[in-house]
Amino acid sequence: MKQLPLILICIILMLSCEQTTKEKKLEEDPKRASSIDYELPPIPEIPEKQPENSVTQADAKSFEEVKLDLPVSAGPYKPTWESIEANYPGTPDWLREAKFGLWVHFGPQSAGRSGDWYARRLYIPGTSAYKNHLNKYGHPSEIGYKEVLRDWNPDKLDPAKLVEIYRDAGVRFLIIQGVHHDQFDMWDSKYQPWNVTNLGPKRDLMGEWEKAARKAGIRFGIAFHHEYSWWWWQTAFQSDTEGEKVGVPYDGNLTLADGKGKWWQGLDPRFLYGVNLREYKGMDKAANSAWSPPPAGIFHNHLEFAEWYSKWWALRMMDAVDKYQPDFIYTDGTDQQPFSGFGTGTGYKCDAMQRVIADFYNKTLERRGEVDVFSIVKFRKKTNGTVNTQEGHIPHDIKTDQDWIAETPVGDWFYGPDFNYSPDAVIRYLLEQVSRDGNVGLCVSLLPDGSIDEGSAKMLKEVGAWMKINGEGIYGSHSWKVLGEGAKGKLNVLPGGKIGDHQANHEFSTSDFRFTVGKDGNLYVWCMNVPRAGEKLQIVSLGKDAQLLGKKIEKVELLGYPGEIKWKQENAAMRIECPSEMDFSTAVCFKIIAENE
Repeated sequence: MKQLPLILICIILMLSCEQTTKEKKLEEDPKRASSIDYELPPIPEIPEKQPENSVTQADAKSFEEVKLDLPVSAGPYKPTWESIEANYPGTPDWLREAKFGLWVHFGPQSAGRSGDWYARRLYIPGTSAYKNHLNKYGHPSEIGYKEVLRDWNPDKLDPAKLVEIYRDAGVRFLIIQGVHHDQFDMWDSKYQPWNVTNLGPKRDLMGEWEKAARKAGIRFGIAFHHEYSWWWWQTAFQSDTEGEKVGVPYDGNLTLADGKGKWWQGLDPRFLYGVNLREYKGMDKAANSAWSPPPAGIFHNHLEFAEWYSKWWALRMMDAVDKYQPDFIYTDGTDQQPFSGFGTGTGYKCDAMQRVIADFYNKTLERRGEVDVFSIVKFRKKTNGTVNTQEGHIPHDIKTDQDWIAETPVGDWFYGPDFNYSPDAVIRYLLEQVSRDGNVGLCVSLLPDGSIDEGSAKMLKEVGAWMKINGEGIYGSHSWKVLGEGAKGKLNVLPGGKIGDHQANHEFSTSDFRFTVGKDGNLYVWCMNVPRAGEKLQIVSLGKDAQLLGKKIEKVELLGYPGEIKWKQENAAMRIECPSEMDFSTAVCFKIIAENE
C-alpha cells in the first residue's frame, strides 16, 4: 500500500480537527440552528366592540379545523396526528428511568405573593390578589400587571445553584415555565416583546436554566400555558363595580397610543392582555369565576384575529424549541388539543398543535439523529407522540393506557404565605403515583426574588436523604399487578390536590402498602409508615393463596438496613419481622428477591 502524500495527510488531519471542534462547539452551544425566519404580520384590525354578553359563539362541532399557513421544519413528520403517530418511535426510556421531576413554575406572578393566577385575579375585586395588589402597587386602573413586569427583579435567582439542590433531592428532570397564562415569555423571545430580556430582570432566564440543566446532566422541558390567555385575561378589561373607582377601566383597556411618553412607550398592551372579547355570552361570568372557561364555541366576530393569535402561539413555541432544544414540551389545557373549540380550547379550531409537534420532532431528528423527546398535551387521549399528565389527581388504579406525569404543587403553583413543607406528604405522593405507573413533576415555588425559602430547602433535603436510601425502587420502576393494599382490604389513599395540611396530616398505618417493580426485576414493597422496632408486618398480596408473585422468594431486604430480615411466606400472607432498630423516616421499603425465571 502506497503512503499518502504528506500534504494530503495534513489536509485530512485539519479536516478531522475542524470536525472535532465543530462537534465540541455544538455540545457547548446547543442554540446552533438558525433562528426562525417567519415574519408574523401585525395584529389584524379588530372589529368594533359589541355590548357585553350579547354575541353567541358559533358552533365548534360544525366549524372545520383550519389548516394554518405556517411552515414546519423539513422531515418525515407532517402536521397531522396521523403522521406524528406513524413516525414517532415511542416515549423515550429516559422518562421512566428519571421518574422524579421538579416543576420550576416560576415567573413574575410570584411577585404578588398570592398563589396561582395572580395576574388575572388582581383585576377581580374581593380576591386576595386584588387586595395584595392594592397594598403593594396601587389600583389596577392606574398600576396594573404591566408595572409588575417592569418592577419584578428575581436578583437572587441562581439556576445553577438551584439545579444542584434539586439533584441532591433526587430530581432527575425539570419542567421549566416558558410562559404562563400571563403571556410573559421567560426567554429571549423573537415574537413577544413582553419578555424577560426586555422587562424585569432583563436576563434570558430560560437560557440560564438550560445551561444549568445540561451541566448537571438533567433532562428538561419547557412549559407553555399561553393558548387560552385570550379569554383568561378578560378580567383586565373590566372595572370596579363599587367604591370610589367604580367604572374606571382597568389598564387592559389601554392602547399602544396611550403609551406615548410613558415608560411602556412602544409596547402594545394587546401583546400582553389581548383584545376585549367580553361581547361573547358567558365570557364575563367565566372571567370572574375561580377557574371555568367560557362556553365552547368559535369567536366568529374575531376570526382574523383568532388565526393570527394561533400562529403567534405556535411561533413562540417554535422559537423556544429552536433556541433551547428541550427534551420535551408541555402545553396546558383541558381538551384534546389547544384550539379545539371546546374546554380551554374554546374560541378557535386549528392545527397549531400538530404543527408545533411536527416542527419539534423534525428539528430534533435533524440535530440529534433520533427523536428522544416527547410532547405533553394535557388531557389528550392515548396518542403515539404525546404524554399526558394528572394534575392534582391520584388515579383510582394502576394506569398503563398511556405515559403520564403526575403534577402538583407544594402549597400552590406560585409562591404564597403559610405553605406546609411536608417531606412526608411529598414522599407519600411520590409512592402513590409511581405504584400506579406514573412519573412525578413536583412544584416547589420560589420566592419572588428567585431564592428558595428555608422551608422548601429543608423539605427537599429530607426528600433527598430518603431517595438516597430508596431510589432503587423508584428510578426506572413500573407498576406491579396490584398497586397496594390496606387494612381489612381497603386501600388508604393520600388525598389529592395541592400538597398542604390535608396531605401532611393524613394518617397511614403499617398495614398500608404500595408496590413497584424495579428495573432490576425485583418487587419493592413500600410500607407507608415506619413500623416499630420488632413489629411484625403482614402482606396479604404476597401470601401463597394470592398467587400474584409467581416465583419462589429467596430473600427479603430492608433498604437502608445491612442486617438479615426475618420473614415467612404463608398461605394467607407474607410475614416480615422488623429489626430491633428502625431509624427511618416516612416510609420504608422491603426488597423481595425471588428466584430467577
